[in-house]
Amino acid sequence: MDPALLRERELFKKRALSTPVVEKRPTPSDSGSHKKKKARIEKEASSGSKQNAESSNGSFNIKTSSGYKFGCLAKIVNYMKTRHQNGDTHFLTLEEILDETKLLDISMKQKQWLMTEALVSNPKIDVRDGTYGFKPKYNLKDKKALLRLLDKHDQLGLGGVLLEEVEEGLPNSARAIKALGDQITFVTRPDKKKILFYNDKHCQFLVDEEFQKLWRSVPVDSMDEEKIEEYLKKQGITSMQESGPKKVLPVQKRKKQAGQRKRHFKTHNNHLAGVLEDYADGVPVKKSN
Repeated sequence: MDPALLRERELFKKRALSTPVVEKRPTPSDSGSHKKKKARIEKEASSGSKQNAESSNGSFNIKTSSGYKFGCLAKIVNYMKTRHQNGDTHFLTLEEILDETKLLDISMKQKQWLMTEALVSNPKIDVRDGTYGFKPKYNLKDKKALLRLLDKHDQLGLGGVLLEEVEEGLPNSARAIKALGDQITFVTRPDKKKILFYNDKHCQFLVDEEFQKLWRSVPVDSMDEEKIEEYLKKQGITSMQESGPKKVLPVQKRKKQAGQRKRHFKTHNNHLAGVLEDYADGVPVKKSN
């Protein structure tokens, strides 16, 4: 090793040993504040981790969220629908509904929301004197009411009624539909929903087989109503729409002519022209002789 570097090393050691070093020891006050600061940091960290754990478990602030409120409303509406379908059509108070749906732990604010907004404005809930019941589209009491409804739709040309709407409004609907038998008929739509129709037996008649073949041989899948009507007109056939009542156009009022003559009225009492006096400007003054 270079002798010059060794000499500089020895000189550096001597200077380091000759320089005094003072060690600063912590005072009791400094150690106490340090412990308090450390404890506060640990407390905040533990509380934050606890809140995160509660929120991850789904129990943090869940009962005040809008999703929980509307979930309670959906549960109530479904329960009211089910009991109506089972024949329990009497009305209930809100406390009775909450008791039967196991929702007694909701807050007073949510109860107030149900009473003043949610249940009152719901189209499937009927409110009567502070009590609540289910409100179906068709409120049917028995199978006779269902048959009258289907007959009315048939007479007015309204078509059929959805099976799900009948099941919603008619208690024990399956038993009633089965009892009606062939008085009603079903048609399944492309979306798999079933439609109930009144089976009018007066319209049942035999159609000649040759006519059925001719009817089925005419393709109309690619034609809409306007094209069908146009085709019928070309064949000299009048459609049913033209046989209905025609619209009456409003009668337009005649405009007055600009240079209209003034009407002359016949005057009367011409033979008293020299006797009658005009009092429009007051009583006339008598002339002195």
